[in-house]
Amino acid sequence: MRKHFRSVMFRHKAMGLVVAALALLPTVSVAAEVTLTGESRVQYVPDSARLEFTITAENASATRAAEEVHSTMEQWREGIAGYRDQLVNYRDADAHLYRRQMSPGPRQNDSNSQEETVAVASQTITFEIDDLELLNPLLEQAQSLGMNYHLGSHQFFHSKQAQLEQQALAGAIRSARSRCEFAARQLDMQCGKVKTLDLQGGYRPEPMMMAESARSDSNTVSDIGRREITASVSATFSMK
Repeated sequence: MRKHFRSVMFRHKAMGLVVAALALLPTVSVAAEVTLTGESRVQYVPDSARLEFTITAENASATRAAEEVHSTMEQWREGIAGYRDQLVNYRDADAHLYRRQMSPGPRQNDSNSQEETVAVASQTITFEIDDLELLNPLLEQAQSLGMNYHLGSHQFFHSKQAQLEQQALAGAIRSARSRCEFAARQLDMQCGKVKTLDLQGGYRPEPMMMAESARSDSNTVSDIGRREITASVSATFSMK
């Protein structure tokens, strides 16, 4: 009986010691977290362009076709002499000469008729401009010489494109932090440190713009249009 009583007393004392020890340990709590997104948009107007012009000539004689292209090139070089120093990465060494079969006429469908070919000579000119005031004078010169070109929205860009993208990304991060702080105030908490951050990148929608196609009767560009860079992030913040 006494042994049983002592055993019971020992167990009670042991449990009391364990409870006392647990009371001395710090309180363990699960940290709250919130995951949300942030977005930012930066608008800008392009200040530079990449241009490409092509001179093409056809003739039964390959020599005559090449001479015609050469003559047009000389007129082009003379016409842009005043702008030449402002054309960046200028190149006009891409030249081609080949022969192609001519489409048969209404009287040439006879199986005994010989196939006729024509020589095609071409030369391509590429460069960039960082002053869009040069755009219309260059287009006018190209059109006066019958040169071919295509002017699309993808050929216009901003000289500080990387900085604009970073600006949009920084705005997206600030937006995420602002949303976290707003949520924390509603919960009587504080927005803590960033736990994870996913940079989701950006995109540039196609702008509305006016640009003339090859050999157009209208030879000026009146409005390039505004562009927009968007950036978004997904961030997880601690809440306390």
